[in-house]
Amino acid sequence: MPGLDKTELRKLQAFVRKSFSNETLRVTLDAKNSEAAAVHLGERQIATITVDDEDGDRSFAFEMKIPVGREVLQEYLRRLFEADTLKIVARGRKMDSVELNNGEDFLGVISADDAKGSSYTLQIAVLDFDLEDM
Repeated sequence: MPGLDKTELRKLQAFVRKSFSNETLRVTLDAKNSEAAAVHLGERQIATITVDDEDGDRSFAFEMKIPVGREVLQEYLRRLFEADTLKIVARGRKMDSVELNNGEDFLGVISADDAKGSSYTLQIAVLDFDLEDM
């Protein structure tokens, strides 16, 4: 399984910046794992992106821990990314997760880490064709 190359890092950075409407986000190679990238906001690492080469299709998994409860989730993400267009959307009958959208565009799913809903994890699947125009 080949690691991430500079072109993929650049495309993933463009994708993340566009997704969160924030041009200050940086994507760098994880120093400990060539199959992963770190997503930075300022000096802070806020998420990881890992390579998934299953079934011969190359894709990427964005994962970010969110240390707040459901009642402040949307406000936390809007402040963090300085993007008022981010919004939390219910997922029908599913009570343990919500969708994250940027305007009308679906970004990913936010799932509760515990039954109390005191922390969450945002997961975004990035497919190879999502990076084609980056």
